[in-house]
Amino acid sequence: MMSEQDGTTISNSPTSGEVVKETDMANFVADVVEESKNVPVIVDFFSPQSDASINLSAILEKLINQLGGIVKLAKVNLDENRQLGSQLQVQAVPTVFGFKNGQPIDAFAGPQPESQVKAFIKRLTGNAKAPIEEALEQAKALLDNGNQEQAINLYNQILSQDETSGSATGGLIRCYISSGQIDHAKALIEALQDVMLNDSEVQAARSALELAEAGLANGDVEEFRTKLAINKEDHQARFDLALSLYASGQSKQALDELLEIIRLNRAWNDEAARKQMIKIFEALGADDQVTIQARRDLSTVLFS
Repeated sequence: MMSEQDGTTISNSPTSGEVVKETDMANFVADVVEESKNVPVIVDFFSPQSDASINLSAILEKLINQLGGIVKLAKVNLDENRQLGSQLQVQAVPTVFGFKNGQPIDAFAGPQPESQVKAFIKRLTGNAKAPIEEALEQAKALLDNGNQEQAINLYNQILSQDETSGSATGGLIRCYISSGQIDHAKALIEALQDVMLNDSEVQAARSALELAEAGLANGDVEEFRTKLAINKEDHQARFDLALSLYASGQSKQALDELLEIIRLNRAWNDEAARKQMIKIFEALGADDQVTIQARRDLSTVLFS
C-alpha cells in the first residue's frame, strides 16, 4: 500500500498466494533458489503432525503476509519430502532457512517467539520497507505537517489491512487529539482490546490524550502569561501555562516552561514539573527530537 500526495492510497501488496506457497522437491529450485535471486525466500520445513511446527508456520505466515512482498515463504512438508530435507540436513521440524541470491544465508531450528522470528526476517530483508511501513511514515509526516484529515484517512486504510497495527492505532488517536476531536480519541481507546492497549505506541498516545485533556481543562494561555507577567515565580501559573501550551500543540514551549520551574524550584509541588516533563516525553516518544533535546536540558539543570 502506497500513498499519493493527496493522502489517498494505492494497494500494491501481492496476494497471500503470491508470497506464501507450498513447494516440494520438484519445484524447490524454481520456488526457492531462483526466486531468492529476486526477493529473499524463507523456507519452512514443517509437519502437520507437530504442534510446534504448526504454531511457527502460523507466525511466519502472519508476518510475511504483513510485509507486502519484500520477502516470500516457501513451505515444505517434511513428511512428504524426506529427500529434500536430507539434502539440507534437516533433522526435525520446525526448521527454517533464509535464502538470498540463490543461497541459504541463515537458519534456525525449533520453536521461536515472534520477536525472534521478526529479527530473523529483518536480517534477510535489511533496509527494505514493506508498503505498510512506507504508508505509516507518510501518515506520520501528514500529521506532523498539520494535515490531520489526510492522516486520519491513511491511518484508517492501514488499519483496514492490519487491524493489529499499534503504530496506526496510536497515530489515529494522535490525529484526533491534534484536530481537537477528543471524544473520538476517547471512544477509540475505549473500544480497544487489552492487547492493543498494552502496545507502546498506543500507551504513548493515551498519555498524549491525558495531557491534552488536562491542558484544555486548565484555561487560556494568555491568562497564565498575564499572571506570570505580574509574578515570574508563580509556579502554578507557569505549570498551567505548560499544560495549555502542550494542549495547543506547542510541546517544546511547554517543556521549556516546565524546565524553568525546575530551575527556579525543582522541589515545587513534589517535583510536579519534572514528573510532567516525563509524561510529555512518553507522549512524544523517545525518538522525537523535542524529547531528545529536552532530556538533555533537564539533565543539565538537574546535575549542574
